[in-house]
Amino acid sequence: MSRIVFTVYCLIIYAFLLAPILVVVGASFNAGAFLTFPPQGLSFRWYVVFFNNEVFLRAIKTSLWVAAVSTVISGIIGTMAAIYFVQFAGRLKDGVRIAMMAPLLLPEVLTAIALLFFVYAIGIGTQTMFAMIVGHVLITLPFVFINVSTSLESYDPAWSMAARSLGAGAVTRFRRIMLPLIKPGVIGGCLFAFIISFDIFTISFMLKSVGTATLPIQLYDYLRTNFTPEAAAVSTLSVVLTLLVVVVTEKFLGLRIHRF
Repeated sequence: MSRIVFTVYCLIIYAFLLAPILVVVGASFNAGAFLTFPPQGLSFRWYVVFFNNEVFLRAIKTSLWVAAVSTVISGIIGTMAAIYFVQFAGRLKDGVRIAMMAPLLLPEVLTAIALLFFVYAIGIGTQTMFAMIVGHVLITLPFVFINVSTSLESYDPAWSMAARSLGAGAVTRFRRIMLPLIKPGVIGGCLFAFIISFDIFTISFMLKSVGTATLPIQLYDYLRTNFTPEAAAVSTLSVVLTLLVVVVTEKFLGLRIHRF
């Protein structure tokens, strides 16, 4: 009986979490002229409008590019920081952890304002996308660090010592021994980083260059003057792209732990 109650409880939680997404997806097929739910008939009309909207398509390309670059940088720095934290930090562990987790402790808007002041103080400004990428890396870095650190907790340094005794260099030990074992943590952290970077609004809004807009910013600007189902179509495609990234990553990279 308790198992049935627990199952029902889980289903209710899942339904509560998925309901807003299902409403948006349903509204995207609305045949009417305004964003309403339930939809006034079913139609692909607003998807056709969306795929002919150069502004939204350009915003999606910008979001994908910024998210990809930020994920690569966060993945490299976060993995290196996690390795240092677990294996070499020693008494500095608490300080390293606090430093890596600091971006999550502050409200995102304060971080964005501080970064805006900083990039102008050092003379970079927001003329290029450099400032936005720095902001995205700062926000996504803790997620890579957490995932890789968790994977490294179960890593036995004796495996690297054994490889070293057989003549393997540092790069070979990392590539052939450590990386396959912590790969789920690295991939999981990078997936979190990509999804968060793709959807982040405040950092992008404060640090964007003139004439540049990511998808969340473009959608925000659109909804200030329009309330058509095209906004729901854009949001639905954003969800589909996120799921596609997860599925493709699992298919070609895998999230399973390699064991001896």
